[in-house]
Amino acid sequence: MSGRPRKFDDSAVIKAAMDVFWSNGYDGASAEVLCERTGLGRGSLYNAFGNKQKLYEIALRRYQEQGLQAQADILNAPGSVKERLLALMRWGIEDDLGPNRGRGCMALFAVLDRAGKDPVIAEISRVYVIKLEQVLCHLFTVGQRNGEVSSDSSALELARAFLSSYYGLRVLGQSMPDREFLEDVIKGTLARF
Repeated sequence: MSGRPRKFDDSAVIKAAMDVFWSNGYDGASAEVLCERTGLGRGSLYNAFGNKQKLYEIALRRYQEQGLQAQADILNAPGSVKERLLALMRWGIEDDLGPNRGRGCMALFAVLDRAGKDPVIAEISRVYVIKLEQVLCHLFTVGQRNGEVSSDSSALELARAFLSSYYGLRVLGQSMPDREFLEDVIKGTLARF
């Protein structure tokens, strides 16, 4: 005997849960709010996705997939290496200062809030950074081959240095939401490459 078929769209439920976690963090996302925003009862929600932790992991992975695709599209677009790095950093600023200001980057805040306490979230976050690092490594390798970027450091070292500045910029976007300040950070960062 099989259970009743699902009468909801998994993708829509995950998107709604992602929005709750993104806006409220893990601890601030109550079961009541998750149920309200997804339109599911607690039993249906947890039967479908396990528990709050599992739902958070699924939502975080979805957020990261979307974010990685958006960032890869920017980094793989036409233009010089510096133009693409600039576009990525400005994309981050727009996200941090835009209409959803205050939410910041869910992937980054998952690391700051949960990774130290939760090895699954730490691993999800590590894999995400490695994927972004690979896209950046490719960009720097191409830049070194065509002479746009110095070969004094390896492409991997350059990618990691950029990641450090990029994530620092995203944190600063929350604590110093001043466009001129953040543009100065970008200029200083790009001067190194």
